[in-house]
Amino acid sequence: MSDHLTDAMSREEKRAGVSLAAIFALRMLGMFLILPVFAIHAHTLPGGDNLTLVGLALGAYGLTQAFFQIPFGMASDAFGRKRMIVFGLLIFVIGSVVAALATDIYWTIFGRIVQGAGAISAAVTALAADLTREQHRTKVMAMIGSSIGLVFALSLVIAPVLYAIIGMSGIFWMTGGLALTAIAVVVYIVPEPPPPHPGPRVPLREVLVNTQLLRLNLGIFILHMSQMMMFVVVPGLLISTGDLPLASHWKVYLPAVLLSFVLMVPAIIYAEKRQKLRTVFVSAIILLLLTLLLLGLQGNHFSIVAGGLLSFFVAFNLLEAMLPS
Repeated sequence: MSDHLTDAMSREEKRAGVSLAAIFALRMLGMFLILPVFAIHAHTLPGGDNLTLVGLALGAYGLTQAFFQIPFGMASDAFGRKRMIVFGLLIFVIGSVVAALATDIYWTIFGRIVQGAGAISAAVTALAADLTREQHRTKVMAMIGSSIGLVFALSLVIAPVLYAIIGMSGIFWMTGGLALTAIAVVVYIVPEPPPPHPGPRVPLREVLVNTQLLRLNLGIFILHMSQMMMFVVVPGLLISTGDLPLASHWKVYLPAVLLSFVLMVPAIIYAEKRQKLRTVFVSAIILLLLTLLLLGLQGNHFSIVAGGLLSFFVAFNLLEAMLPS
């Protein structure tokens, strides 16, 4: 009985998982709300008819995220996880305000650059590792990944409605407000991490050339690239194969995302209880490859596109949880 209790997630670990997932969800909801409607809104901005600038406005956030992840991670080692997460969220709020007040595409791009400079993902993931034991880390990462998937699905449903009511400026203001709420979660709900363990400092050069980390980085890059590629192609396929208007795409996305969570949970439990992490990990990669291959060859049938979305989300969510863990 005592062994069973020891193996179960503690109350603090559950609190850490839920609160850190909430931080990601609050921050990412604001980001996802922009994606389904910004390309339409851009046509109303001076310079918004330039597709390169529109793409830059969408991608600038990820670009600065990539540059600032390592500095934020190093700073969280030196100054504390929660302090740097709050600092990054404040930067994100400033960027949201700049974008909300933007009068042309160039100011929007600048606001997105500032938003991305608040690169807290590495610090939040490190805090999750600090607050959980290794045997429960995949569960916490799955909670974080699931929260991101849920808010993504939610954004597909409510973004067009919000855009009609409050406009793009209102969505950016809302994004800043959600980030302020995330700061309150960090300060008042996330457990305090244990003191850092003293140990030898690893030179940054060794981190950058570490083959294990390079494999991890490449894997996450390819995984997220496949996600972006899917959402460039799939909306057009839903329209062409199912005659489904853009405003109704959530009717496919939402069931696919929710059902994928139901299907991924048993796989995570099986992987941890039976020590089959590698088997499930490789199976998820094979499922992702087969899904993309099927959509590439038979993507002219609506049922295959809808089923492909489901299998894609199952594989994506599994890898999203297992790669960082």
